[in-house]
Amino acid sequence: DALGGKGFTPSMVTLFTGTPGAGKTTMMLELANSLTRNGNMVLFNTAEESLYQLKMTVERLGLGAGFLAGQETSVPSLLKNCQLLMEKNPDKNFFLIIDSLQCLNDGKYGEHNTNSKTAQRSLQMITDFCKQHYCNAVVIGQVTKSGQMAGANVLKHMVDSMLTLDIEMKEQELLGCRVLAVEKNRFGGCGHVFMLTLKEEGFKEFCRMSLS
Repeated sequence: DALGGKGFTPSMVTLFTGTPGAGKTTMMLELANSLTRNGNMVLFNTAEESLYQLKMTVERLGLGAGFLAGQETSVPSLLKNCQLLMEKNPDKNFFLIIDSLQCLNDGKYGEHNTNSKTAQRSLQMITDFCKQHYCNAVVIGQVTKSGQMAGANVLKHMVDSMLTLDIEMKEQELLGCRVLAVEKNRFGGCGHVFMLTLKEEGFKEFCRMSLS
């Protein structure tokens, strides 16, 4: 529904940002599980947490579809592994989910050195890869407590769609609800807003929303 009801367009790259603690990782794990259950191949690359932490979250959420998980920070190595997976499974649509952009290194200044443009270069490499191979990527972008992300405007222009997930803190009736909003979508409508609840088992139901 958020993407217009027709799902992901091949080669589509999505930037997913939002308030710290809103549940971005949880939502992307649920997406990975759902996509895998529907016959796609999904690699969830966690550079934000360890594979052990990821396993604990997957077990808590009860996700058993069997998507792949990796812990790679080097973008060239990550994309090389993605290409190998795609070559071994040519009959499946491929999805790459990255948590998060700020943990990646494009390698321009070596294995352990980055600068203010590293995130931009990394995202460009991912975008080029998806356009070349007609696969999809969803990239989580971390923001500060004030809601700012370095280079946000530049990054937004580089991708096909941008979603945000925030925590409602103003409306008393919706206090604590998660607000999923579509800020950009080249292949469908944008401006859609969804009110969700986040419980221990994940995103399971909608908050009731008064339109009066």
